[in-house]
Amino acid sequence: MTQQVYDVLIIGTGAAGLSLALELAQHANIAILSKDSIDAGNTSYAQGGISAVLSEDDSVESHVEDTLIAGAGLCHRDVVEFTVAEGPERIAWLIEQGMPFTQIPNTEQYHLTREGGHSHRRVIHAEDATGRAIVTTLSKKVREHANITLLENNITIDLITGKKLGLPTTRCLGAYIFNRETMQTSVVRARYVILATGGAGKAYLYTSNPDGATGDGIAMAWRAGCRVADMEFIQFHPTCFYHPDAKSFLISEAVRGEGGQLLLPDGQRFMPQFDKRLELAPRDIVARAIDHEMKRLGCDYVFLDISHKSADFIVAHFPNIYQRCLEFGYDMTCEPIPVVPAAHYTCGGVLTNQFGQTDIEGLYAVGEAASTGLHGANRMASNSLLECLVFAHSAANHILQHLTDVPKPPHLPEWDESLVIDSDEEVVVSHNWEELRHFMWDYVGIVRTTKRLQRAKHRIDLLQKEIDEYYSNFRVSNDLIELRNLTLVSDLIICSALLRKESRGLHYTLDYLKTSPIATNTILTPDNYG
Repeated sequence: MTQQVYDVLIIGTGAAGLSLALELAQHANIAILSKDSIDAGNTSYAQGGISAVLSEDDSVESHVEDTLIAGAGLCHRDVVEFTVAEGPERIAWLIEQGMPFTQIPNTEQYHLTREGGHSHRRVIHAEDATGRAIVTTLSKKVREHANITLLENNITIDLITGKKLGLPTTRCLGAYIFNRETMQTSVVRARYVILATGGAGKAYLYTSNPDGATGDGIAMAWRAGCRVADMEFIQFHPTCFYHPDAKSFLISEAVRGEGGQLLLPDGQRFMPQFDKRLELAPRDIVARAIDHEMKRLGCDYVFLDISHKSADFIVAHFPNIYQRCLEFGYDMTCEPIPVVPAAHYTCGGVLTNQFGQTDIEGLYAVGEAASTGLHGANRMASNSLLECLVFAHSAANHILQHLTDVPKPPHLPEWDESLVIDSDEEVVVSHNWEELRHFMWDYVGIVRTTKRLQRAKHRIDLLQKEIDEYYSNFRVSNDLIELRNLTLVSDLIICSALLRKESRGLHYTLDYLKTSPIATNTILTPDNYG
């Protein structure tokens, strides 16, 4: 069969993948793969904005210190300093691409908002739909570029490495992909492969993430032999809109940044009891406070209220959130809206260096799929899109420096389906998926105990055996590929959580309430696992 061959294969079409493709495309032949449409990833759901030092009263030092504080002692200072220093240039690059950031009326200045953990207004945004604006801006350019091939509705089954094939090289040579429309598998060969696949929020019952957030890149990198780091740190966004029909509807941190207050059902504020920074404390603190009050009162949600601001102010600053709330019967200009914490961001991931390189030669990871050392034990608000842009730029520069040194990979074996049959038990996949999301929410959530984690580990071991058997006997499908990846990543989260004998940042356990005086990363290695 004819195999597709490119200089670079980018898996994922969020901020990291799209910006990386555009930075490489002048000098290389690029394929960028999306398992759905190009705009279906996590970036499109990002509301708040991008943090960067853009005002005279702010400083790189201040942004660095805020990030280090939010990260609870686990951030790598050199990585934080590098990322923050690059911020203004990456914003300037986005503006050059046509990014429509919100400006202050009757001026040429961009409006900056403030979010949790930040000591200054430094979050540049496009109204309350920044991620969607990034994807719209960059995807248009990607579609128009002659050197970029867009492969939509294709999900990657697995990476192909020299080690897996028994070749003398350990290099990543390409990937097996599954077309969701034709149901056919194929091989894509590439000199370089970049994982820009996002996080694993769908491991949890309640999440702000879209359906595609199944940890694919992390799982594939692990199976290829890469280390992962700090997988126990799952960030729960404090304020996801609570409504049975409002799937993945996030209420931006900027609502609290502009004065929104968290209230109990009786209208009383509760954040003053938990942190002097009130509603603008880091997300882990706010999420735990809400979780505590919900459990104490036995209520399903709390309220977020910004109705003390003028209606004109609210509609101007949060037009999309305002409209979405109206669709579900809530007018945020005159009443509080119900909110609940939800799994939001995977702070850990595939271990990389400053250039996005993983342990496998020729394989890079950028964005939420990577663990760069920027976020530590808790990502500060709006540092995620910043990381996507900075590390995509860094990876692009590194790849271009070495592109001509790498020969095109050899012809690779086709995907072998000779020993499998079509499944007549698809219900197994859906049942396993539901079971996974429920016990991850119950046992590996905002507040943990060793006993809960051990229960989760027992369940995940049984689930993985069942899924591996299913995977070995039946033809692959989109749901099976995603479930296999998500179950593996959930196992990595559980094992990492069991190894951390302290409470730090997003990992809060009732069995080890104190924080260790020495901060260490949790690093798992495939060869020493199990």
